[in-house]
Amino acid sequence: MLKTFKAFWVLFWAALLTLILFLPIVIAALIGKRGDAAFQGTQVFAWVILKMCGIRLRVSGRENIRPGQRYVILSNHASYLDPPALVLALGLQYRWVIKQEVRKVPLFGLALETSRNLFIDRSRGSDALESIKRGVGQLPDGTGILLFPEGTRSWDGTLLPFKKGGFVIARDGRLPILPVTIRGSHDRLAKGHAAFTSGDIELIIHPPVETAGKSVEALMTEVRDTIASGL
Repeated sequence: MLKTFKAFWVLFWAALLTLILFLPIVIAALIGKRGDAAFQGTQVFAWVILKMCGIRLRVSGRENIRPGQRYVILSNHASYLDPPALVLALGLQYRWVIKQEVRKVPLFGLALETSRNLFIDRSRGSDALESIKRGVGQLPDGTGILLFPEGTRSWDGTLLPFKKGGFVIARDGRLPILPVTIRGSHDRLAKGHAAFTSGDIELIIHPPVETAGKSVEALMTEVRDTIASGL
């Protein structure tokens, strides 16, 4: 019974916040030239969701972020709580690279699209990657992008193999990679479960990895080892 209540609790707040914040986020996205105000709307969504679930964030390494620098942010992914945790913990402007299917979610998908997030159709392969590169090039100065290089959530919290897309974008765009380790989110809300457990989620922001003169394979190894070191 308690698990059912917790699952309903999360869904209730997610639906309510979507209804409340949809118009403000869309209007802010359409009016603002950069999309920063719309991003702040997602921070409100994230703050309320984590508070309602009793989640406390523990963040270290913020000093590794250079103000005004555009990054390709890469993080491990084991829970639906990872996105709100990242939105609040990093303290910088970025846009998500999101799978195309999310665009179809009523209201939520439209809010993400008008907020200038980037959608990727993974069935299109290299064409999809090229479209993301163009989208990154059109983002405002100082606005980075965030991807989960595993491509999906881990079932047990262990690190899955990485996909190349984010590393190709960083190398070809001559952008530094900001590795982030999320620890504890799997224990709070595991994949395949709807009931959360209150407690801490820890985020470790590692020093940026420069991409100049490095192969994609070398970058993948370096960043994966860095993220794994925090687990």
